[in-house]
Amino acid sequence: MKKILIILVCINLFVGCAKLDLNPLSEGSSENWYSDETEIGLSLNDLYRTYLWELESDFNAERMSDNWTQRQAIDAFPAGSVTSTWGRGTDLWLNTYKGITRANTILSSLGNAVGKVSEAKIKQFAGEAYFMRAAFYSRLIFYYGDVPFYKETISIEDAFKLGRTNKATILASVYEDYDKAIASLPVTYSSSELKRATKGAALAFKARTALYMGDFALARDAAKACMDLKTYTLHANYGDYFLSKTRNSTETIFAIPRSFTLGVSWTATNFYTRTAGGSAVAQPSWEVFCAYTCTDGLPIDESPLFNPRLPFNNRDPRLKATIAEFGKEHLGFIYDPNPTALTVLNVATGNKVANKDNRAIDTFAAYNGLALKKGVDADWSDDKQTDFDIRIMRYADVLLMYAEAKIELNEIDAATLTAINMVRARAYDVPVTSTTLYPAVTITDQTQLRKILRNERRVEFVWENRRFDDLLRWRLAEKALKKPIFGVLDPAVFKTKVVDKGLYFFSQTPQIDDDGIADFSALQAEGTVKLLVNRAFDKSKQYLFPIPSKEILINKNLVQNPGY
Repeated sequence: MKKILIILVCINLFVGCAKLDLNPLSEGSSENWYSDETEIGLSLNDLYRTYLWELESDFNAERMSDNWTQRQAIDAFPAGSVTSTWGRGTDLWLNTYKGITRANTILSSLGNAVGKVSEAKIKQFAGEAYFMRAAFYSRLIFYYGDVPFYKETISIEDAFKLGRTNKATILASVYEDYDKAIASLPVTYSSSELKRATKGAALAFKARTALYMGDFALARDAAKACMDLKTYTLHANYGDYFLSKTRNSTETIFAIPRSFTLGVSWTATNFYTRTAGGSAVAQPSWEVFCAYTCTDGLPIDESPLFNPRLPFNNRDPRLKATIAEFGKEHLGFIYDPNPTALTVLNVATGNKVANKDNRAIDTFAAYNGLALKKGVDADWSDDKQTDFDIRIMRYADVLLMYAEAKIELNEIDAATLTAINMVRARAYDVPVTSTTLYPAVTITDQTQLRKILRNERRVEFVWENRRFDDLLRWRLAEKALKKPIFGVLDPAVFKTKVVDKGLYFFSQTPQIDDDGIADFSALQAEGTVKLLVNRAFDKSKQYLFPIPSKEILINKNLVQNPGY
């Protein structure tokens, strides 16, 4: 039986791959491969490559959320133009099944290594494969619903006959795989192996899957078990955590590393300000800009501390750590999108230079006046390249998942509040017990606390690819992804209607609704903001991705999701 086993062997974890040439036709075979530690390790390494984690790479999930603004362009998903030929959905499907096939092959072939590799090492390898298979199937059922399901190495002919298995059946298997991974994986590795899946990663991913699927008791217990390992802590400084210099932080539970040394980096030009030599293609949205509460813990439309003229003042510190503050140094220059600021200071030289982040000077400066600061290093400036890790799971997420599960179970107690407050206190750079130094959460009403938790997740994980999933699972996409995207008026009009009237930056305070979503309709009505592009999420179909059309064409047993 011909097997789908065309094995790609990584030369190292993140540098090019070559087809294995051990058999005729250059096809690896499970009959004589996976027989020693090196061969199994090389095969597992492919599961850590970025192509299998593409929603987390290059902010791909963030592009589909309401945290993102990209001039007057819009991603296909929030534009409502997704079809069964949608490239991102097709690639996600294909690559995820590649990962599943590899994990299945490894698991079915580990017997080849018995007697040649230690039992402890075989157990670890199996744990990694179980972890990966569970993570990949979790992804598929979240985005696509019922999907083809297999746990063995199968022939191409049989693969083309698979129909869709009920996601509840798959989910039960996912939990079993996570449990096997939890039982098999070590809590930590040696310093040279910190990037591999661990027991904590398996617990955290199980918690995420359970939370997404509404299994709140399972989510609570898995998150708590991860916390009880006492292996992870919050990084001391929120802003520093995201810099490329920060490696192997005790907050990081699972990440895909990138490294200039290994030749794997990422082009940052689109997110670098124009004065500093970037292109400023995409920015944090106004919606997320307004999501940060004031230092009294209240939304901007409720707090007496908010001043729409000085929107960075008296705000949650994560705002200034995420979005460049107006009039302050950023990437070696004073950042100022005000149309009257024709020049700005080059901090290093002390000289004034043309302000290319002002749309009166440069048409393609940020269309909404905002610039990303989170994770942006000054060392990007030489070649606009960065090699920061792709953080897929961190301890702050575990804490907030634990709190959310407890809230949904209505088990609101001191542990629930402490989990939220640990994350919030870190943002204010104070101990969690110093409750007078930050807006500690004390509310125990389920409805109100749910609102606080959801906003806490949003501002904590801005541009970390978590918001998109949250919008889908909370069924808020139909609201958030139908709101128009706004930006500043064209320079001359902006100066006349806003700046010259003393109304800069916002002419009035945007309103925040019960779901924490900003409403700019009043500003639009008075003509002080510009409509950049409309969103058009279709709730009748878009809570699930379409099955790729090419899969439907070659497999008559596959049925398309409704609406596609």
